[in-house]
Amino acid sequence: MLNQRRTTNILLLTIAIPLIFYLLKILSFIFIPLIFSMFIALLFLPLMRWLGRRNVPKFISIIIVLLLVTGGLKLGAELVQLSSKEILATKSDFFPKAEAKLADLRLYLFNNYGIEFEQDQNLISQFFQKENIGSTIGFLRKFFTTILMTAFFVVLWLAESINVHKLLNNTILKQRHTSIKAFMKIEKDLIKFIKVKFLVSALTGLFTGLMCVFFDVSFPIFWGLFAFAINFVQMVGSFISVIFLSIFAFVELDPTSTLFFFIISITMVQVIFGAILEPIFMGKSFSINIIAVLVMLMLWGFLWGIPGLIMAIPITVFIKIILEQFDSTKVIASLLSGDETQLQKY
Repeated sequence: MLNQRRTTNILLLTIAIPLIFYLLKILSFIFIPLIFSMFIALLFLPLMRWLGRRNVPKFISIIIVLLLVTGGLKLGAELVQLSSKEILATKSDFFPKAEAKLADLRLYLFNNYGIEFEQDQNLISQFFQKENIGSTIGFLRKFFTTILMTAFFVVLWLAESINVHKLLNNTILKQRHTSIKAFMKIEKDLIKFIKVKFLVSALTGLFTGLMCVFFDVSFPIFWGLFAFAINFVQMVGSFISVIFLSIFAFVELDPTSTLFFFIISITMVQVIFGAILEPIFMGKSFSINIIAVLVMLMLWGFLWGIPGLIMAIPITVFIKIILEQFDSTKVIASLLSGDETQLQKY
């Protein structure tokens, strides 16, 4: 009887897991802002509690949090605007150089591989054709819709209309003491992750911009913002930042020792902040096995694209903490964290 029940549970689990992932993918327009808003709300929960202890009404506390979030978005928009003005006002000859090198590359590909490109316009202008405007408008509409939905869910989280603690207590974790302990650990670890990631990304962006200024590479503000934003994509973001900026510098700078030292400098920025300081700030208790990181990046990237890549690690931490609460799943949590001492017990 016991074996029959176990077989039934395994079959149900085999059916349920693909169904869950299918629903996560087709309903991504709901789940992406919902999960994003949860992380934002968790970040401001300590402030909400602090205001609550001083008898500040909850709706005023929510307004204060929304004003802080709006201020942060406004600051980001100002930096993007400043970066745009820098690009538009620059007198750099990057685009002519890029066109010349792209023309050489086009000729090389045609002569050696028979690959031919359109000749009626330059390659860079092909990215700004009229037929691409519709897709750009569609992207912007989807982006602003996600922002509005995220703001709506943030209000629900902060007003406790969506209560994570009660949800865990009523569904996954049936014991009140266990659910409180798990919720506090989830909150503590995710807040720590968000704070450290934001700090490390900000420092990475700052020093990337400074390296561009020092080596006289154009658009330092833009590249600093790019390095800051892309650094939220765990592991992959660092490679993308270095590769893109190296290609840009290769076009703009002459292939001399200056280019070599610039690439070394931006690589060292990524290594120092991403590979050395970030793990130190996170601490051993927050460690995730690198194989688990890669698997989760592929999984959530496939399901939700770029937002999935950004949220992959926090979601993994959330799952790991939940799995640690049950004896039957602690071994899976140990596999995610790569804790050899815990694995030896099983």
